[in-house]
Amino acid sequence: MTINIESLSLRELGALVAAAEQRKALITTRRPAAAVRRLLKAAAAEAGYTIGELFGDEAGEAPAPTRKPARRKSGKVAPKYRDPEYKRLTWTGRGRMPRWLAAKVSKGHKATDFLIPGLAKPTAGKTSTIGKRTVIKKA
Repeated sequence: MTINIESLSLRELGALVAAAEQRKALITTRRPAAAVRRLLKAAAAEAGYTIGELFGDEAGEAPAPTRKPARRKSGKVAPKYRDPEYKRLTWTGRGRMPRWLAAKVSKGHKATDFLIPGLAKPTAGKTSTIGKRTVIKKA
């Protein structure tokens, strides 16, 4: 929830502050959920019941929400391409071609013209035959 406080009037700001103070007072005075859960379990056990019997199975121990495994981040990669005019503009050869290199390629340069000498080999382009089967017909 986002509120643009710049556009609020004095009356609206006062109402917002009052509502925030009421909410803060409510949250600070109530017991933590874990403590209330322990009290309910103890009272149910004292009467001979379980929480599941009283409130249904979903009210028991809620399973932890399943999360997707985090994507493993690959390590930093050294840049392969550098703009000779602005040395800070570099590209690793991964992902989309940056605008500065795409502009120069569209003007007639080749991407290999911008390889960093001694560090890089050209990145395989989309027309690469690496990993593709070729059929040669014998005549």
